[in-house]
Amino acid sequence: MDRDFRRPAGRRSPRKAPIVIRRARPADVDALTALVYELAEYEKARAECTVVPEQLHTALFGRDAAAFAHVAEDAQGTVVGMALWFRNFSTWDGVHGIYLEDLYVRPEHRGHGHGRALLAALARECVDRGYSRLSWSVLDWNTPSIGFYRSLGAVPQDEWTTFRLSGQALAALGGDQATSSASGA
Repeated sequence: MDRDFRRPAGRRSPRKAPIVIRRARPADVDALTALVYELAEYEKARAECTVVPEQLHTALFGRDAAAFAHVAEDAQGTVVGMALWFRNFSTWDGVHGIYLEDLYVRPEHRGHGHGRALLAALARECVDRGYSRLSWSVLDWNTPSIGFYRSLGAVPQDEWTTFRLSGQALAALGGDQATSSASGA
């Protein structure tokens, strides 16, 4: 479904162009890839970012696509922000939710409502589809984003600790024959 979400950019000035939020299209992959790298730079982790446009294209538009994206455009139709997400599932609620993997708006376009409009589009996806939640993570030091999320009514999940298994540890556990045999895989 390719819907455009348009709303005024805010009450700052009645002459502001509307914010356009829409589902990403294959033609947006290069812009999305560039935004991912800009976000990695902002998060001081540029060296860890290795995605290439072909991978992102497959993840978003391939036969087994499991990721989705919305983009924010400026008045000229240039992609200036993104929300890259995937569905998760709540065993307690018995329904899906959305996990927001990346939210990013170029610095020169911040403060004009693009980030809020992207999150509103995802919240609308949740409401329209009967999903119970919209979740994401934010770096502890990213106080501007934390303040922004709190202003929207988002609540931190401070009682949870995030774990990740990757690299050699992932390969070692994934290659553990005893685990594979015991799980019936």
